[in-house]
Amino acid sequence: MLGTISFFILASERLRGQGITLQPAPAGTQAAADATTPNPEISSECWNLFYQATSVGMYHGAFRARYVGPLSLQNYPERDVSLTTTLFFAAKLEENTVFVFNPEIAGGRGFSGVNGLANQPNGELPRVASATPKPYIARLFIQHDFPLGPEKERQESDFNQLAGMRPAKRYTIYAGRFSITDYFDNNTYTHDPRTQFLAWAVMYNGAWDYPADTRGYTWGIVQELHTPNWSFRYGIAAEPKVANGPKFDRRLFRDHGQVAEVERRYSYRKRDGAIRVLGYANRAQAGDYRQALNLAAQTGTTPNVFLTSKIGTLKHGLGLSFDQALTSSIGVFTRLGWNDGQTQSFAFTAIDRMASGGIAVKGTRWHRKDDVAATSFTASGLSAVHREYLAAGGLDFLLGDGRLNYAPEYVWESYYAARALPGFYTTFDVQRDTNPAYNHDRGPVMIYSIRLHIGLALKPWAPQ
Repeated sequence: MLGTISFFILASERLRGQGITLQPAPAGTQAAADATTPNPEISSECWNLFYQATSVGMYHGAFRARYVGPLSLQNYPERDVSLTTTLFFAAKLEENTVFVFNPEIAGGRGFSGVNGLANQPNGELPRVASATPKPYIARLFIQHDFPLGPEKERQESDFNQLAGMRPAKRYTIYAGRFSITDYFDNNTYTHDPRTQFLAWAVMYNGAWDYPADTRGYTWGIVQELHTPNWSFRYGIAAEPKVANGPKFDRRLFRDHGQVAEVERRYSYRKRDGAIRVLGYANRAQAGDYRQALNLAAQTGTTPNVFLTSKIGTLKHGLGLSFDQALTSSIGVFTRLGWNDGQTQSFAFTAIDRMASGGIAVKGTRWHRKDDVAATSFTASGLSAVHREYLAAGGLDFLLGDGRLNYAPEYVWESYYAARALPGFYTTFDVQRDTNPAYNHDRGPVMIYSIRLHIGLALKPWAPQ
Protein backbone atom coordinates (compact mmCIF):
# COMPACT_ATOMS: atom_id res chain seq x y z
CA MET A 1 0.00 0.00 0.00
CA LEU A 2 2.80 2.41 0.88
CA GLY A 3 4.54 1.37 -2.33
CA THR A 4 1.55 2.63 -4.32
CA ILE A 5 1.86 6.09 -2.76
CA SER A 6 5.62 6.20 -3.34
CA PHE A 7 5.13 5.11 -6.96
CA PHE A 8 2.62 7.91 -7.52
CA ILE A 9 4.98 10.57 -6.10
CA LEU A 10 7.94 9.36 -8.15
CA ALA A 11 5.87 9.12 -11.33
CA SER A 12 4.56 12.66 -10.81
CA GLU A 13 8.06 14.11 -10.50
CA ARG A 14 9.40 12.22 -13.51
CA LEU A 15 6.51 13.22 -15.74
CA ARG A 16 6.88 16.87 -14.74
CA GLY A 17 10.52 16.64 -15.76
CA GLN A 18 9.37 15.46 -19.19
CA GLY A 19 6.90 18.30 -19.66
CA ILE A 20 3.75 16.52 -18.46
CA THR A 21 1.53 17.49 -15.54
CA LEU A 22 -0.72 15.24 -13.48
CA GLN A 23 -4.23 16.54 -12.91
CA PRO A 24 -7.12 14.95 -10.99
CA ALA A 25 -9.43 12.86 -13.12
CA PRO A 26 -12.85 14.46 -13.72
CA ALA A 27 -15.36 14.14 -10.90
CA GLY A 28 -17.45 11.83 -13.05
CA THR A 29 -14.81 9.11 -12.75
CA GLN A 30 -14.97 9.04 -8.95
CA ALA A 31 -17.67 7.49 -6.77
CA ALA A 32 -20.55 9.95 -6.70
CA ALA A 33 -24.22 9.96 -5.87
CA ASP A 34 -25.38 11.67 -9.03
CA ALA A 35 -24.26 12.05 -12.62
CA THR A 36 -21.79 14.81 -13.44
CA THR A 37 -23.26 17.71 -15.43
CA PRO A 38 -21.32 18.25 -18.68
CA ASN A 39 -19.29 21.45 -18.81
CA PRO A 40 -20.48 23.65 -21.70
CA GLU A 41 -17.07 25.34 -21.90
CA ILE A 42 -15.20 22.10 -22.54
CA SER A 43 -13.12 21.97 -25.73
CA SER A 44 -12.74 19.08 -28.14
CA GLU A 45 -9.87 16.61 -27.80
CA CYS A 46 -7.95 14.71 -30.44
CA TRP A 47 -6.48 12.44 -27.78
CA ASN A 48 -6.22 12.05 -24.03
CA LEU A 49 -4.31 9.95 -21.54
CA PHE A 50 -5.44 8.92 -18.06
CA TYR A 51 -3.81 6.87 -15.34
CA GLN A 52 -5.14 4.93 -12.37
CA ALA A 53 -3.60 2.89 -9.59
CA THR A 54 -5.61 1.00 -6.99
CA SER A 55 -4.39 -1.04 -4.04
CA VAL A 56 -6.70 -2.98 -1.73
CA GLY A 57 -5.53 -4.46 1.57
CA MET A 58 -7.91 -7.05 3.08
CA TYR A 59 -8.17 -8.94 6.35
CA HIS A 60 -10.51 -11.51 7.84
CA GLY A 61 -10.20 -13.14 11.24
CA ALA A 62 -10.95 -16.62 12.48
CA PHE A 63 -14.53 -17.82 12.20
CA ARG A 64 -16.66 -20.86 13.03
CA ALA A 65 -16.28 -23.77 10.61
CA ARG A 66 -17.51 -27.30 11.33
CA TYR A 67 -15.39 -28.64 8.44
CA VAL A 68 -13.08 -27.50 5.62
CA GLY A 69 -13.19 -28.71 2.02
CA PRO A 70 -10.89 -28.48 -1.02
CA LEU A 71 -12.17 -25.01 -2.05
CA SER A 72 -13.24 -23.60 1.31
CA LEU A 73 -12.46 -20.19 2.69
CA GLN A 74 -9.86 -20.93 5.36
CA ASN A 75 -11.17 -20.27 8.87
CA TYR A 76 -7.88 -18.88 10.19
CA PRO A 77 -6.91 -15.17 9.81
CA GLU A 78 -5.77 -14.10 6.32
CA ARG A 79 -4.23 -10.85 5.09
CA ASP A 80 -3.92 -10.13 1.38
CA VAL A 81 -3.20 -7.17 -0.92
CA SER A 82 -4.04 -6.46 -4.56
CA LEU A 83 -2.62 -3.83 -6.91
CA THR A 84 -3.68 -2.68 -10.38
CA THR A 85 -2.25 0.15 -12.44
CA THR A 86 -3.65 1.16 -15.83
CA LEU A 87 -3.04 3.66 -18.63
CA PHE A 88 -6.12 4.78 -20.59
CA PHE A 89 -5.23 6.12 -24.05
CA ALA A 90 -7.89 7.32 -26.48
CA ALA A 91 -7.31 8.99 -29.87
CA LYS A 92 -9.61 10.25 -32.62
CA LEU A 93 -8.78 8.53 -35.92
CA GLU A 94 -11.35 10.45 -37.94
CA GLU A 95 -14.73 12.04 -37.38
CA ASN A 96 -16.83 9.73 -35.16
CA THR A 97 -14.07 7.09 -34.89
CA VAL A 98 -12.01 6.57 -31.72
CA PHE A 99 -9.16 4.17 -30.95
CA VAL A 100 -8.71 2.97 -27.35
CA PHE A 101 -5.71 1.22 -25.79
CA ASN A 102 -5.39 0.27 -22.09
CA PRO A 103 -2.22 -1.52 -20.95
CA GLU A 104 -2.54 -2.78 -17.39
CA ILE A 105 -0.47 -4.41 -14.65
CA ALA A 106 -2.20 -6.38 -11.91
CA GLY A 107 -1.12 -8.60 -9.07
CA GLY A 108 -2.17 -9.80 -5.66
CA ARG A 109 -3.56 -12.78 -3.88
CA GLY A 110 -7.16 -13.23 -2.77
CA PHE A 111 -8.30 -15.04 0.35
CA SER A 112 -7.73 -18.82 0.11
CA GLY A 113 -6.71 -18.53 -3.55
CA VAL A 114 -9.93 -16.63 -4.43
CA ASN A 115 -12.01 -19.61 -3.24
CA GLY A 116 -14.71 -20.25 -0.68
CA LEU A 117 -17.08 -17.32 -1.29
CA ALA A 118 -19.64 -16.85 -4.06
CA ASN A 119 -19.77 -13.09 -3.49
CA GLN A 120 -16.01 -12.53 -3.34
CA PRO A 121 -14.93 -9.40 -1.39
CA ASN A 122 -12.49 -7.75 -3.85
CA GLY A 123 -13.52 -6.81 -7.38
CA GLU A 124 -9.93 -5.87 -8.16
CA LEU A 125 -9.11 -9.60 -8.06
CA PRO A 126 -11.66 -11.09 -10.50
CA ARG A 127 -10.40 -14.70 -10.47
CA VAL A 128 -6.59 -14.42 -10.37
CA ALA A 129 -4.70 -15.91 -7.43
CA SER A 130 -1.17 -14.97 -8.59
CA ALA A 131 0.62 -12.56 -6.28
CA THR A 132 3.21 -11.51 -8.89
CA PRO A 133 2.18 -8.37 -10.84
CA LYS A 134 1.93 -9.12 -14.56
CA PRO A 135 1.43 -6.81 -17.57
CA TYR A 136 -1.29 -7.46 -20.13
CA ILE A 137 -3.64 -5.64 -22.51
CA ALA A 138 -6.91 -4.81 -20.79
CA ARG A 139 -8.61 -3.02 -23.71
CA LEU A 140 -7.78 -2.56 -27.38
CA PHE A 141 -10.77 -1.58 -29.49
CA ILE A 142 -12.22 0.71 -32.14
CA GLN A 143 -15.40 2.73 -31.54
CA HIS A 144 -17.36 4.21 -34.44
CA ASP A 145 -20.56 6.31 -34.31
CA PHE A 146 -23.07 6.40 -37.16
CA PRO A 147 -25.09 9.63 -36.68
CA LEU A 148 -28.88 9.26 -36.94
CA GLY A 149 -29.66 12.97 -36.97
CA PRO A 150 -28.08 16.43 -36.78
CA GLU A 151 -28.45 16.82 -33.00
CA LYS A 152 -25.29 16.79 -30.90
CA GLU A 153 -24.57 16.24 -27.22
CA ARG A 154 -21.45 17.23 -25.34
CA GLN A 155 -19.30 14.76 -23.42
CA GLU A 156 -16.46 15.47 -21.03
CA SER A 157 -12.93 14.14 -21.06
CA ASP A 158 -12.83 10.86 -19.13
CA PHE A 159 -11.28 7.41 -19.11
CA ASN A 160 -11.52 6.10 -22.72
CA GLN A 161 -13.70 9.08 -23.65
CA LEU A 162 -12.71 12.19 -25.60
CA ALA A 163 -14.10 15.61 -24.79
CA GLY A 164 -16.24 17.14 -27.51
CA MET A 165 -19.49 16.78 -29.39
CA ARG A 166 -21.09 13.41 -30.16
CA PRO A 167 -24.28 12.59 -32.10
CA ALA A 168 -27.24 12.64 -29.69
CA LYS A 169 -28.92 9.93 -31.76
CA ARG A 170 -26.46 7.33 -32.96
CA TYR A 171 -25.74 3.72 -33.80
CA THR A 172 -22.32 2.73 -32.39
CA ILE A 173 -20.09 -0.29 -32.90
CA TYR A 174 -17.33 -1.25 -30.45
CA ALA A 175 -15.01 -4.00 -31.73
CA GLY A 176 -11.90 -5.48 -30.11
CA ARG A 177 -10.80 -6.37 -26.59
CA PHE A 178 -12.70 -4.98 -23.60
CA SER A 179 -14.74 -6.03 -20.60
CA ILE A 180 -18.33 -6.74 -21.61
CA THR A 181 -19.35 -5.07 -18.33
CA ASP A 182 -18.07 -1.77 -19.76
CA TYR A 183 -21.32 -1.58 -21.77
CA PHE A 184 -23.89 -3.69 -19.89
CA ASP A 185 -25.34 -3.85 -16.37
CA ASN A 186 -24.28 -0.29 -15.56
CA ASN A 187 -25.36 1.44 -12.34
CA THR A 188 -24.58 4.96 -11.17
CA TYR A 189 -23.81 3.95 -7.59
CA THR A 190 -22.17 0.55 -7.95
CA HIS A 191 -20.23 -0.43 -11.05
CA ASP A 192 -16.57 0.34 -10.28
CA PRO A 193 -14.67 -1.58 -7.56
CA ARG A 194 -11.91 1.01 -7.73
CA THR A 195 -14.12 3.76 -6.34
CA GLN A 196 -17.40 2.18 -5.19
CA PHE A 197 -18.47 -1.19 -3.68
CA LEU A 198 -15.87 -3.96 -3.74
CA ALA A 199 -17.91 -7.19 -3.56
CA TRP A 200 -18.39 -9.04 -6.85
CA ALA A 201 -22.18 -9.38 -6.71
CA VAL A 202 -22.58 -5.72 -5.76
CA MET A 203 -20.34 -4.21 -8.43
CA TYR A 204 -21.99 -6.40 -11.13
CA ASN A 205 -24.99 -8.71 -11.36
CA GLY A 206 -23.67 -11.91 -9.80
CA ALA A 207 -26.15 -14.13 -11.67
CA TRP A 208 -24.80 -12.90 -15.05
CA ASP A 209 -22.04 -15.37 -15.94
CA TYR A 210 -20.50 -12.83 -18.28
CA PRO A 211 -17.91 -14.04 -20.85
CA ALA A 212 -14.35 -13.21 -19.79
CA ASP A 213 -10.90 -14.62 -19.15
CA THR A 214 -9.42 -14.81 -15.67
CA ARG A 215 -8.69 -11.06 -15.78
CA GLY A 216 -12.29 -10.16 -16.61
CA TYR A 217 -11.75 -9.19 -20.27
CA THR A 218 -12.76 -10.70 -23.60
CA TRP A 219 -12.76 -10.13 -27.38
CA GLY A 220 -15.99 -9.25 -29.11
CA ILE A 221 -18.38 -6.78 -30.72
CA VAL A 222 -20.97 -4.56 -29.05
CA GLN A 223 -23.64 -2.65 -30.98
CA GLU A 224 -25.62 0.19 -29.40
CA LEU A 225 -28.55 2.29 -30.57
CA HIS A 226 -28.57 5.44 -28.43
CA THR A 227 -31.17 8.21 -28.12
CA PRO A 228 -31.49 10.89 -25.41
CA ASN A 229 -33.76 8.67 -23.26
CA TRP A 230 -33.28 5.12 -24.52
CA SER A 231 -30.41 2.76 -25.33
CA PHE A 232 -30.60 -0.69 -26.94
CA ARG A 233 -27.46 -2.85 -26.81
CA TYR A 234 -26.38 -6.21 -28.15
CA GLY A 235 -23.00 -7.88 -27.70
CA ILE A 236 -21.31 -11.13 -28.64
CA ALA A 237 -17.99 -12.11 -27.09
CA ALA A 238 -15.57 -14.99 -26.71
CA GLU A 239 -15.88 -17.51 -23.88
CA PRO A 240 -12.89 -19.14 -22.15
CA LYS A 241 -11.87 -22.64 -23.19
CA VAL A 242 -12.52 -24.03 -19.72
CA ALA A 243 -14.19 -22.69 -16.59
CA ASN A 244 -12.15 -19.80 -15.21
CA GLY A 245 -9.63 -20.26 -18.03
CA PRO A 246 -7.07 -17.72 -19.28
CA LYS A 247 -7.35 -18.78 -22.94
CA PHE A 248 -10.32 -18.25 -25.24
CA ASP A 249 -12.34 -20.83 -27.15
CA ARG A 250 -11.82 -20.19 -30.89
CA ARG A 251 -14.92 -22.15 -31.93
CA LEU A 252 -16.82 -18.85 -32.02
CA PHE A 253 -19.72 -20.11 -34.15
CA ARG A 254 -20.54 -22.66 -31.42
CA ASP A 255 -19.13 -21.25 -28.20
CA HIS A 256 -19.69 -17.60 -27.31
CA GLY A 257 -21.61 -15.32 -24.97
CA GLN A 258 -24.49 -13.17 -26.20
CA VAL A 259 -26.14 -10.39 -24.20
CA ALA A 260 -28.88 -7.86 -24.95
CA GLU A 261 -30.04 -4.93 -22.83
CA VAL A 262 -32.66 -2.17 -22.91
CA GLU A 263 -31.99 0.98 -20.87
CA ARG A 264 -34.52 3.73 -20.08
CA ARG A 265 -33.21 6.99 -18.62
CA TYR A 266 -35.66 9.46 -17.09
CA SER A 267 -36.06 12.31 -14.65
CA TYR A 268 -38.31 12.03 -11.58
CA ARG A 269 -38.90 15.32 -9.77
CA LYS A 270 -35.85 16.69 -11.60
CA ARG A 271 -33.69 13.83 -10.32
CA ASP A 272 -32.01 11.40 -12.72
CA GLY A 273 -32.89 7.74 -12.74
CA ALA A 274 -32.45 4.71 -14.99
CA ILE A 275 -33.69 1.14 -15.33
CA ARG A 276 -31.96 -1.55 -17.39
CA VAL A 277 -33.23 -5.02 -18.32
CA LEU A 278 -30.65 -7.56 -19.46
CA GLY A 279 -30.86 -11.02 -20.96
CA TYR A 280 -28.02 -13.37 -21.86
CA ALA A 281 -27.36 -16.72 -23.51
CA ASN A 282 -23.93 -18.34 -23.29
CA ARG A 283 -22.66 -21.35 -25.18
CA ALA A 284 -19.44 -22.90 -23.89
CA GLN A 285 -17.72 -26.23 -23.32
CA ALA A 286 -19.41 -26.48 -19.95
CA GLY A 287 -20.93 -29.22 -17.82
CA ASP A 288 -24.36 -29.94 -16.40
CA TYR A 289 -25.01 -30.48 -12.66
CA ARG A 290 -27.79 -33.06 -13.11
CA GLN A 291 -25.70 -35.08 -15.55
CA ALA A 292 -22.78 -34.95 -13.10
CA LEU A 293 -25.01 -36.33 -10.32
CA ASN A 294 -26.36 -39.09 -12.55
CA LEU A 295 -22.84 -40.09 -13.67
CA ALA A 296 -21.66 -40.20 -10.03
CA ALA A 297 -24.61 -42.43 -9.08
CA GLN A 298 -23.71 -44.88 -11.87
CA THR A 299 -20.00 -45.02 -11.00
CA GLY A 300 -20.21 -44.65 -7.21
CA THR A 301 -17.89 -41.64 -7.24
CA THR A 302 -18.03 -38.01 -6.16
CA PRO A 303 -19.86 -35.89 -8.76
CA ASN A 304 -17.60 -33.89 -11.07
CA VAL A 305 -19.32 -31.41 -13.38
CA PHE A 306 -16.13 -31.01 -15.43
CA LEU A 307 -16.51 -34.61 -16.67
CA THR A 308 -19.82 -33.73 -18.34
CA SER A 309 -18.47 -30.82 -20.42
CA LYS A 310 -19.86 -30.57 -23.94
CA ILE A 311 -19.25 -28.09 -26.72
CA GLY A 312 -22.08 -25.60 -27.13
CA THR A 313 -23.74 -26.15 -23.74
CA LEU A 314 -26.34 -23.42 -23.23
CA LYS A 315 -26.68 -21.24 -20.14
CA HIS A 316 -29.15 -18.34 -20.01
CA GLY A 317 -30.37 -15.75 -17.55
CA LEU A 318 -31.96 -12.37 -16.85
CA GLY A 319 -30.94 -9.28 -14.90
CA LEU A 320 -32.30 -5.91 -13.82
CA SER A 321 -30.44 -2.80 -12.68
CA PHE A 322 -32.11 0.32 -11.24
CA ASP A 323 -30.76 3.55 -9.81
CA GLN A 324 -32.46 6.76 -8.71
CA ALA A 325 -31.17 10.05 -7.32
CA LEU A 326 -33.34 11.14 -4.39
CA THR A 327 -31.55 14.47 -3.82
CA SER A 328 -28.41 16.10 -5.16
CA SER A 329 -26.39 14.06 -2.67
CA ILE A 330 -28.38 10.83 -2.03
CA GLY A 331 -29.06 7.97 -4.41
CA VAL A 332 -30.47 4.44 -4.17
CA PHE A 333 -29.99 1.35 -6.32
CA THR A 334 -31.02 -2.27 -6.73
CA ARG A 335 -30.11 -5.27 -8.87
CA LEU A 336 -31.96 -8.55 -9.45
CA GLY A 337 -30.52 -11.59 -11.21
CA TRP A 338 -31.53 -15.12 -12.26
CA ASN A 339 -30.06 -17.88 -14.40
CA ASP A 340 -31.14 -21.42 -15.26
CA GLY A 341 -28.97 -22.92 -12.49
CA GLN A 342 -28.52 -26.19 -14.40
CA THR A 343 -25.33 -25.42 -16.30
CA GLN A 344 -21.87 -25.18 -14.76
CA SER A 345 -20.80 -21.81 -13.33
CA PHE A 346 -18.19 -20.94 -15.92
CA ALA A 347 -16.68 -17.47 -16.13
CA PHE A 348 -17.78 -15.14 -13.31
CA THR A 349 -19.02 -16.77 -10.09
CA ALA A 350 -21.36 -19.41 -8.67
CA ILE A 351 -24.62 -17.48 -8.18
CA ASP A 352 -27.97 -18.57 -9.67
CA ARG A 353 -30.32 -16.13 -7.89
CA MET A 354 -29.45 -12.68 -6.60
CA ALA A 355 -31.04 -9.56 -5.08
CA SER A 356 -29.03 -6.51 -4.06
CA GLY A 357 -29.86 -2.98 -2.94
CA GLY A 358 -28.30 -0.01 -1.23
CA ILE A 359 -27.86 3.72 -0.76
CA ALA A 360 -24.98 6.13 -1.44
CA VAL A 361 -24.60 9.56 0.18
CA LYS A 362 -22.18 12.29 -0.85
CA GLY A 363 -20.44 14.23 1.92
CA THR A 364 -21.98 17.58 1.04
CA ARG A 365 -23.89 17.78 4.32
CA TRP A 366 -20.74 17.45 6.40
CA HIS A 367 -18.74 19.78 4.12
CA ARG A 368 -16.86 16.96 2.34
CA LYS A 369 -18.50 17.17 -1.09
CA ASP A 370 -16.12 14.68 -2.72
CA ASP A 371 -16.52 12.00 -0.04
CA VAL A 372 -19.05 9.17 -0.33
CA ALA A 373 -20.60 6.94 2.36
CA ALA A 374 -22.58 3.93 1.13
CA THR A 375 -24.10 0.68 2.30
CA SER A 376 -25.63 -2.34 0.54
CA PHE A 377 -27.17 -5.74 1.24
CA THR A 378 -26.92 -8.68 -1.17
CA ALA A 379 -28.63 -12.08 -0.99
CA SER A 380 -27.32 -14.83 -3.29
CA GLY A 381 -28.73 -18.30 -3.86
CA LEU A 382 -28.45 -21.54 -5.84
CA SER A 383 -30.85 -23.68 -7.83
CA ALA A 384 -32.00 -26.98 -6.29
CA VAL A 385 -29.76 -29.17 -8.46
CA HIS A 386 -26.75 -26.92 -7.87
CA ARG A 387 -27.26 -27.29 -4.10
CA GLU A 388 -27.56 -31.07 -4.45
CA TYR A 389 -24.32 -31.19 -6.44
CA LEU A 390 -22.33 -29.27 -3.80
CA ALA A 391 -23.93 -31.22 -0.94
CA ALA A 392 -22.72 -34.46 -2.58
CA GLY A 393 -19.13 -33.16 -2.49
CA GLY A 394 -18.94 -31.68 -5.99
CA LEU A 395 -16.69 -28.73 -6.78
CA ASP A 396 -17.28 -25.58 -8.79
CA PHE A 397 -14.23 -23.63 -9.95
CA LEU A 398 -14.26 -21.54 -6.72
CA LEU A 399 -16.64 -23.35 -4.30
CA GLY A 400 -16.53 -26.72 -2.60
CA ASP A 401 -16.66 -27.45 1.14
CA GLY A 402 -16.98 -31.20 0.58
CA ARG A 403 -20.58 -31.10 1.87
CA LEU A 404 -23.29 -28.49 2.32
CA ASN A 405 -25.88 -27.39 4.86
CA TYR A 406 -27.53 -24.99 2.42
CA ALA A 407 -28.52 -21.43 3.23
CA PRO A 408 -28.43 -18.28 1.06
CA GLU A 409 -25.20 -16.29 1.21
CA TYR A 410 -25.82 -12.81 2.67
CA VAL A 411 -23.30 -9.98 2.38
CA TRP A 412 -23.68 -6.61 4.07
CA GLU A 413 -21.09 -4.14 2.76
CA SER A 414 -20.48 -0.54 3.84
CA TYR A 415 -17.73 1.87 2.85
CA TYR A 416 -16.56 5.43 3.29
CA ALA A 417 -14.49 6.92 0.46
CA ALA A 418 -12.55 10.05 1.48
CA ARG A 419 -10.81 12.45 -0.89
CA ALA A 420 -7.36 12.83 0.67
CA LEU A 421 -5.76 14.85 -2.17
CA PRO A 422 -6.89 15.88 -5.65
CA GLY A 423 -7.26 12.61 -7.55
CA PHE A 424 -6.39 10.49 -4.49
CA TYR A 425 -9.05 8.62 -2.49
CA THR A 426 -8.81 6.44 0.61
CA THR A 427 -11.66 4.03 1.31
CA PHE A 428 -12.51 2.07 4.45
CA ASP A 429 -14.71 -0.95 3.68
CA VAL A 430 -16.41 -3.53 5.93
CA GLN A 431 -18.22 -6.68 4.78
CA ARG A 432 -20.12 -9.25 6.83
CA ASP A 433 -20.54 -12.53 4.95
CA THR A 434 -23.13 -14.88 6.46
CA ASN A 435 -23.23 -18.51 5.24
CA PRO A 436 -20.07 -18.29 3.10
CA ALA A 437 -20.36 -20.51 0.02
CA TYR A 438 -24.04 -21.09 0.95
CA ASN A 439 -23.02 -23.15 3.97
CA HIS A 440 -24.81 -22.62 7.28
CA ASP A 441 -22.15 -24.75 8.99
CA ARG A 442 -19.51 -22.06 8.34
CA GLY A 443 -19.23 -18.39 9.26
CA PRO A 444 -20.23 -15.66 9.55
CA VAL A 445 -16.97 -13.94 8.62
CA MET A 446 -16.06 -10.25 8.90
CA ILE A 447 -13.87 -8.78 6.16
CA TYR A 448 -12.09 -5.43 6.53
CA SER A 449 -10.46 -3.55 3.65
CA ILE A 450 -8.52 -0.36 3.01
CA ARG A 451 -8.42 0.86 -0.59
CA LEU A 452 -6.07 3.49 -2.03
CA HIS A 453 -7.07 4.85 -5.43
CA ILE A 454 -5.37 7.38 -7.70
CA GLY A 455 -7.12 8.67 -10.83
CA LEU A 456 -5.24 11.25 -12.91
CA ALA A 457 -5.35 12.92 -16.30
CA LEU A 458 -1.92 13.26 -17.94
CA LYS A 459 -1.83 16.60 -19.77
CA PRO A 460 0.86 18.39 -21.81
CA TRP A 461 2.53 20.98 -19.58
CA ALA A 462 3.27 24.51 -20.77
CA PRO A 463 5.76 26.39 -18.54
CA GLN A 464 4.48 29.69 -17.17
